[in-house]
Amino acid sequence: MSILKPISGPAAWRGDEIADDPAWQYQLSDAEVAELERVGRRFVDDDPDLRTVTAGQYPLPTLAGGLARWAADLDSGPGFVLVRGLRVEHYSDAVSAAIFFLLGLHLGSPMRQNELGDLIDHILATSDKSRADPTALGSKIRDKLDFHSDSSDVVALLCLRSARAGGASSLVSGATLFNEVLARRPELAPLLLQPWYFDWHKQDHDAPAPYYTSPIVSYVEGIFSIYAGSKIIFSAQDYPEVPRLTEEQVELLHLLDDIAREPGVALDMDFQPGDIQWLLNYAALHSRTAFVDWPEQGRRRHLLRLWLQRDVGRPLAPRFGRHVVKSRSETRDGSTDDDRGRFSIRLAALPRFDWGL
Repeated sequence: MSILKPISGPAAWRGDEIADDPAWQYQLSDAEVAELERVGRRFVDDDPDLRTVTAGQYPLPTLAGGLARWAADLDSGPGFVLVRGLRVEHYSDAVSAAIFFLLGLHLGSPMRQNELGDLIDHILATSDKSRADPTALGSKIRDKLDFHSDSSDVVALLCLRSARAGGASSLVSGATLFNEVLARRPELAPLLLQPWYFDWHKQDHDAPAPYYTSPIVSYVEGIFSIYAGSKIIFSAQDYPEVPRLTEEQVELLHLLDDIAREPGVALDMDFQPGDIQWLLNYAALHSRTAFVDWPEQGRRRHLLRLWLQRDVGRPLAPRFGRHVVKSRSETRDGSTDDDRGRFSIRLAALPRFDWGL
């Protein structure tokens, strides 16, 4: 019951209080950009196996201070940072992907994001389905997304091309959500520490099981973490073997969504080409506004995504959050029965148009 008190610290923020604070943005210097471009091009030329390449093979001494700052922002700061300054309009997508993957290597270990073994995923609308369609994947459509967590320690997005209109990234502090629940409905707050059923198939159509369980909140050794997503909790109710949600659980899920949507709670950022967002999944939930695409295929909104394991000894409740992918992503071995895995940066930089439709 020690959790039942407000969470304080830099991770407990409101969007309207920090929107104009430059502290969560990092502008790359000319020297840092030059280093990334040089090393990124060498990475493409070398074309190493993405499953075995290491950060030590591609050092970034000029950016060392920046990487340390980003790590601190993730681990002990607001839980996110927006990095600006890459000139992606001057690179091939392979060079952009190489720079992005290299930065990921220096901040953690890239994880498989699907059963094909992909280490880089593409956020690109390849389907005209709506979010109401149970077969739709959020990364492949244009609709607004609900606030949720991804199955990794860190999720990162690199904007290659922005939408014609919309498509802003929205973040909301997990600590702020918890504090608001505690203030408004304290009797519901303990439910956050109990196991909940999440729809795994809704997140990955090739998932080896239809669902998994996790608490929404972990509070271990004084460290607060969140893992949430009301839509995939509700959709897990489609499986008859999943226990029915209680009235109190339904109230709590709706309350979390209502708080996240209140003006001033979330922080919206308008992605521009070259922007990279690093986010600690345990600190904040993320979503996206709906967007309108350009008609030309080559101009459409296109983000690259990394999932990272970042082992800094963060204490977590048993079977919390990412445990369902941990066993198959402990290393970047790419183990998969599918022969479509892409472990060359040149191939990984290409979006799939035959999967996730």
